[in-house]
Amino acid sequence: MTDDRKVAELLRDMPTNWNRWGPDDEIGSLNYLTPEEVLRGIRSVRQGKVFTLGVVIGSPTGDPVWPGRSGATKLMTQDKGHYLSHKLQAAPGGLEYADDYITMFLQGTTQFDALGHTWYDDKIWNGYDAGTTIGGMDKASVLPIAQHGVVGRAVLLDIARHRGKPYLDRGETFGLDDLLSCAERQGVTIEKHDILILRTGWLKIFYEQGPAAFYGDSFNEPGLAFSPELVKWFHETEIPVLATDTIANETTVDPESGALLVLHNALMRNLGVLFNEILWLEDLAADCAADGQYAFLYAGSPLKVYRGTGAPVNPVAVK
Repeated sequence: MTDDRKVAELLRDMPTNWNRWGPDDEIGSLNYLTPEEVLRGIRSVRQGKVFTLGVVIGSPTGDPVWPGRSGATKLMTQDKGHYLSHKLQAAPGGLEYADDYITMFLQGTTQFDALGHTWYDDKIWNGYDAGTTIGGMDKASVLPIAQHGVVGRAVLLDIARHRGKPYLDRGETFGLDDLLSCAERQGVTIEKHDILILRTGWLKIFYEQGPAAFYGDSFNEPGLAFSPELVKWFHETEIPVLATDTIANETTVDPESGALLVLHNALMRNLGVLFNEILWLEDLAADCAADGQYAFLYAGSPLKVYRGTGAPVNPVAVK
């Protein structure tokens, strides 16, 4: 049995949200985040503490990216050296300035996936033909997500701290029971339409131990593992967004079937759950552990990239 068929078989009886918001929908579960949900998120703000959750782009340590992608390349197009070498002259009045540009994968940093980013059986989110991705995303691109914005009440579940670890191990998995027990231990209730943020601590490996330790001989991140119960819970709880401090928001290889990134299809393709990946959660998590407040306002929007499969974002958490 091929991996494609494994995914189709695994998800044969799983729920979908196709056509729930009409045949032309391109934002999926983001539809749950109505103005009322934005106000519910605002009501979770108690202290005015602000945390930005994006990683630094082009840092000296490099960029954590999916294997096969490269990190950002940032180049100066002009700076003081150009004036000192007389390649440039100051503008009338004496103005001088620096300028630069960057090339990078749109999913090469903290980012949102477009809902049409992954698929099987030649159908992307909402039943659009996978052929609509040729040359750019004609349907279910990141642009409608960016135009809507992502704002609502979020809950952080610190899975690593729940298991008494600074970070989860390579390939370590957790499931629905772990999410619920972690929430109970933290004293927070996961409510309908909450943005779900999961900390594994895994991103610390990249910055503290380096890319070799992070990627290893065989890349296999820790994270959520597929189960029918988990998918049904996401569907019933109407979770609009899943966000984590890993590159793929789930364990890389499903331990039962061996298939790759099953939840990308079970949650994103089928339910329209937005995936927000590669978040820096260490500062937020430490503060939540200190004051016990694990629910807060989340606000973010990816860049408005036409026909993009994803786009960078620097989300803001306000406690």
